[in-house]
Amino acid sequence: MIIVTGGSRGIGAATAVRLAHAGNDVVVSYRSRKDEAEAVVARCVAAGVQAAAIEADVAEEDDVVALFAQAVERLGPLRGLVANAGIVDQAARLDTFTAERVARMMAVNVTGQIMCAREAVLRLSTAHGGAGGSIVFVSSAASRVGSPGMYIDYAASKGAIDTLTLGLAKEVATEGVRVNAVRPGIIRTEIHGDSGDVERPAKAASSLPMGRPGEPDEIASAIAWLMSDEASYTTGAILDVSGGR
Repeated sequence: MIIVTGGSRGIGAATAVRLAHAGNDVVVSYRSRKDEAEAVVARCVAAGVQAAAIEADVAEEDDVVALFAQAVERLGPLRGLVANAGIVDQAARLDTFTAERVARMMAVNVTGQIMCAREAVLRLSTAHGGAGGSIVFVSSAASRVGSPGMYIDYAASKGAIDTLTLGLAKEVATEGVRVNAVRPGIIRTEIHGDSGDVERPAKAASSLPMGRPGEPDEIASAIAWLMSDEASYTTGAILDVSGGR
């Protein structure tokens, strides 16, 4: 069974369905979009696997602990984690940020991912009696470009995920756990609406080397490969899927 956090929409939803079509049982976690999460679960079940939706706010440690416990209870041993849950905020300059905004960003995008990774390692690592497995973090090309004038706090949070990927990969490399990250570029998902510009992917198309934004399925394909046995000698990798951005 593989847990996909933030799996009710966008990249998370596409990834859950892709993993299901590859024969994996899937748990989709969501914070508030129950109906959408259950629709994703239905698509996974239609692919012939077991699937479940579990509510959890990854910024809350108790929710994370409960998510993993319930997932294992309902669908059996953990085989992998796609740490996809993340937020952005309204586009703004740093000199307008509040401590509350930054704290929420880091709580979800950094602390939440670390807590999810902790629970995964406790179940996957051979040092804890696990059978091994794979963790894939969803980072962002923002960690490389900085996103000035938009949300450099988000970019900074994704830079932390890049570093987390590199360090954790080495920490558990001899314990049967592979750890990698995918860095999407500008992808056609609803998250852009959270920053105040739902049309950003279309507006940015002409400035992108490939002349178009990416699609969630294109990110899901990269994640599914990293999760699979075909990537058995790949750990500590940060894969840019950004159309050359």
